[in-house]
Amino acid sequence: MRWTVWSAAVLLAATGLAACSSSPPTTPPTGGSGSGSNPAASSTSTTATGSILAPAGVTDLTSPVDGISCSSTEQLVFHIHVHLAVYVTGALELLPPGVGIGPPLQFQQTSAGSFVGGGSCFSWLHTHDSSGIIHIESPIQRVYTLGNFFDIWGQPLSATQVGPAMGAVTATVNGTPFTGSPRDIPLNAHNVIQLDVGSTTPAPQPYSFPAGL
Repeated sequence: MRWTVWSAAVLLAATGLAACSSSPPTTPPTGGSGSGSNPAASSTSTTATGSILAPAGVTDLTSPVDGISCSSTEQLVFHIHVHLAVYVTGALELLPPGVGIGPPLQFQQTSAGSFVGGGSCFSWLHTHDSSGIIHIESPIQRVYTLGNFFDIWGQPLSATQVGPAMGAVTATVNGTPFTGSPRDIPLNAHNVIQLDVGSTTPAPQPYSFPAGL
């Protein structure tokens, strides 16, 4: 199952956007284990199809979601990053850029793909690109969960569903099976989370965070 990809023309037509302090990547992720690489892209069974799970901006962020606000600027008191990879029947699906960033979204085209550099507000949990990196940028230190991120995204997450993909969900965190509800997976610094829907392949894939994250 694949999610609908937003038209690039529609995304790039957005105007009246707020500035963002984050910078877009300068090089695309490549196979291997170096900093900023995506080892999952190095084999046929784990190569992303280029499809997007679901469009960003599907949740009304004007009100707090799970007690998480969307602020006019990025909050850096508590600043960590997590990586999420979702496989549906063995195929890697890309996270959409701009989850948790209020519309209209400011898209920049880089060699690594689309990067959202601005919007009307920034949720404390958000994505800037399709790398799978979830940015946790919060004015308070607390343990956020994968369920919080999916609620901000406006997509369902359970033991039998990830977004519109239905099937048994197998979850791993840093290569170790997670036996509880995937909604309860903690977003701790540099956690590498993998969700497999309808299949237990591929094996948990490593991920090296880019320098500075």
